[in-house]
Amino acid sequence: MKRLKAILYNKTLYAGFIVLLFWYILHWTVASSAIPSPCETILNFIKIFPGTLSLHLLVSLGRITAAVLLSLILGGLIGLWIGTSKKADEFITPIVYILYPLPKIAFLPILMILLGLGNTSKIVLIIIIIIFQIIIAARDGVKEIPKELFYSVRSLGLRKVEIYRHLILPAVLPKIITSLRISVGVSISILFFGENFATTYGIGYFIMNSWLMVNYVEMFSGILALSIMGLLIFKLIDILENRYCKWIKIGKKDL
Repeated sequence: MKRLKAILYNKTLYAGFIVLLFWYILHWTVASSAIPSPCETILNFIKIFPGTLSLHLLVSLGRITAAVLLSLILGGLIGLWIGTSKKADEFITPIVYILYPLPKIAFLPILMILLGLGNTSKIVLIIIIIIFQIIIAARDGVKEIPKELFYSVRSLGLRKVEIYRHLILPAVLPKIITSLRISVGVSISILFFGENFATTYGIGYFIMNSWLMVNYVEMFSGILALSIMGLLIFKLIDILENRYCKWIKIGKKDL
């Protein structure tokens, strides 16, 4: 009974069990080779991961990491700037509002012409899509800080750098982390699309190539690898949030 409770309280194991159960039901219901059994897929995943699959996964992970980090730095700085400067807000925010809704994924052919067929065009594509979420999150985080807190820290004689360190960044960080979670999911989807063009490496290429070769077991092995990569990234974000945003959970333990 205690073991069952421990498994139920482990949300990752519990969620994994539900997904596998749904996968088995779908496999039995459809009864088609297009949906292989989880057992067959997992065994194939274990077999091909040390060689081919791990290489494709590492290439995709490198692209996502580079794009997210650059978006986080640039978007965070711009968001903090327009959040603390009224003039910058009036000038830049309308531009952000116009560019944000545009379907920027359509610019991939142009990016490949200008930046080449390698990693750069794919990384830039992810950046120009997710950076706006981070800009808006950082800006809104600054705007939500009560003015009384700014008056308080200024009355203490803190320098501008210290105000950012002790007031603005702690207030904005939870919103940036939330936008980071959304950005990671979006970036994985964009990368999957981008890796179908002019590349021979990447998990998106691996999945679509397996589909074209009518090798559905390998295709689902690639999907499984993509899911595990996303899960690990989200867990890493949770660890960062628990470490650097501890105050969020204060008062929520009894809820």
